[in-house]
Amino acid sequence: MPAPRTLLVKLSLAVVASLSTAGTAHAQSVGVAQIMKYRPVQKDVDIGAVAEDQYDQCEVKVEREGKSSGWAVFGPEGQILRRFVDTDGDNVVDHWRYYKDGLEVYRDIDTNADNDVDQSRWLNRGGSRWGIDADQDGKIEKWKMISAEEATREAVMAMASGDVPRLAAVLINSDDLKQLGVSGDAAEELLNPVQDPAAKLRQVLSQSKTFKSSSRWARFDSSTSMPNVIPAESGLSEDDLLIYENVMSIVETGGETGFVQVGEMVRVGDVWKLTSIPQPLEGEAPQLTDSGGFTRLLVAGLSTTMAPAEGSPEFRKVIEQLQELDGAAPQPTGPKPDLVAYNSQRAQLLGRLAEIAGTAEERLTWRQQQIDQIAAAVQLDAFKDGVETLRRIEQQIREQNPDSPLVSYVVYRRMTAEYNAQLLQADAAQRVEVQANWLRALEGFIGDYPESDDAADAMLQIAMAEEFAGNHDNAREWYGKIVDEHPKSPAQAVAAGALKRLTLEGKPLALSGPALSGGTIDISRYRGKVVAVLFWATWCRPCTEDLPQIQELYRQHRAAGFEVIGVNVDVEGAPIQEYIQQHKVAWPSIHEKGGLQGGAAQQYGVITLPTTFLVDKTGKVVSSAASVADLKEKVPELVKQ
Repeated sequence: MPAPRTLLVKLSLAVVASLSTAGTAHAQSVGVAQIMKYRPVQKDVDIGAVAEDQYDQCEVKVEREGKSSGWAVFGPEGQILRRFVDTDGDNVVDHWRYYKDGLEVYRDIDTNADNDVDQSRWLNRGGSRWGIDADQDGKIEKWKMISAEEATREAVMAMASGDVPRLAAVLINSDDLKQLGVSGDAAEELLNPVQDPAAKLRQVLSQSKTFKSSSRWARFDSSTSMPNVIPAESGLSEDDLLIYENVMSIVETGGETGFVQVGEMVRVGDVWKLTSIPQPLEGEAPQLTDSGGFTRLLVAGLSTTMAPAEGSPEFRKVIEQLQELDGAAPQPTGPKPDLVAYNSQRAQLLGRLAEIAGTAEERLTWRQQQIDQIAAAVQLDAFKDGVETLRRIEQQIREQNPDSPLVSYVVYRRMTAEYNAQLLQADAAQRVEVQANWLRALEGFIGDYPESDDAADAMLQIAMAEEFAGNHDNAREWYGKIVDEHPKSPAQAVAAGALKRLTLEGKPLALSGPALSGGTIDISRYRGKVVAVLFWATWCRPCTEDLPQIQELYRQHRAAGFEVIGVNVDVEGAPIQEYIQQHKVAWPSIHEKGGLQGGAAQQYGVITLPTTFLVDKTGKVVSSAASVADLKEKVPELVKQ
């Protein structure tokens, strides 16, 4: 029997050429079963389907518009399932389009009229990536478009399966750097971490317990909530660069969650690329590498022209030493003494640059880099006497200029490093005291530096701690201070949402958004029902653990008027539909872009998962933090009212 795609091409020559207005009659010569045998060339594509015993309830229709013609398959409820199209009028199908819940989610394309697929696109809720399979072997060699989230998914899945070409397709290469206008020593240094990906992949897999063939990508995360722009004026490239720093991926393996450091990512046209081989974070004190190649070069002052004449001879010498040190940086999985030595040497060089840089602005920047380097290393137990080193820097800054903004900057990072170092050493009983001391230190910092850039973050830390402890009055007070006193800080949006959430009880709930299955979900349409609103994500283990009990409650009380609305906070590219199918989730879910920083999650300042609102039949909130036990107790009572 011919391969499915070849079979369809032959049918198209016979049938499409004879299309008429009586399209359905002609279409029946093809048949639903015949068309439904076709599958996307790429794996892991979630498409709409119907059971074979329902094929007789489906319909094949011939469609024609201009020179384009083809077949469409509609399901028992009239939903579009497939659309196979000849777009150029040569009587040969060249687009194989797959749908789910009324939306096209994936498309295979034959662009060169050789009767085989050479491009694949994910669309709408299927994602945004667009791959090129030039040799038509069913594997993507190059991406025409791919988001940062999807690129990390590709990298994780490639590493789990040991697929070097798949990994290489999302790693930066020399052609990318030429497109970005990066050349010379900068290009050479940027390519070094991704050279010989096969060997590097073997090394990671030989030492890792995180990556297994069953591992699945669950989530994208970054230390920055949005990508950063490195302007062309920096001299690093001919055009502006868009990068993510310190990217992480959450990976699930057999119900266990692991973390993978992806590192820095850069956008090349419409394609996001990794600048290093991902590294699993494993062990009791996992080690992180520096923030990434582009960021490191920017900080070190290396550009495409290298600017050899700028700065004093000593300044240039220290820059060269920093470049040489970074070029030989140890791997995050390497011996701890090597990491400690590297961090110490790098901090010394940054400190020297902070002393000899030519302008006050440059000295400020280098000193901040030094402080950040030490604080980050201390938190990973990779800097000997790091807290004391920060104290010495703090004292030095106070003596030189007590009014400098660097005073509060170093104090806050020294406090944070000290707190994390103490947590690493504390047992369960001691952690309570460490946490209490941390909160007192935060209040002291706010009192000493109320106008500093970090004051709002300190307030947010206290507010969240109070909320987690159940002290909602105190939490509301701190959230309110952020909103009133720091309206322009990044913490303001979180605080405003959390303040709204903590004052919801007894008020009507406003909630609407796009449904995963298509259309819009609006809780106002559920008036007269008791509704549980579940904020969830595929990577949230407690959400999964609570699910069976909520499903049983739903089964028992739905007939009496109990409904559930999910609010999914996964980022684009997460295996949401696979999760829903695997766990047999029967209720609808809202899904908006932005994860926890978007949509209803931001509107209500959701800071932890699962978060559950319970709403009565009048539409008013009974609880904005309902546990499963609360639902079991209150739902049976509320449905009777």
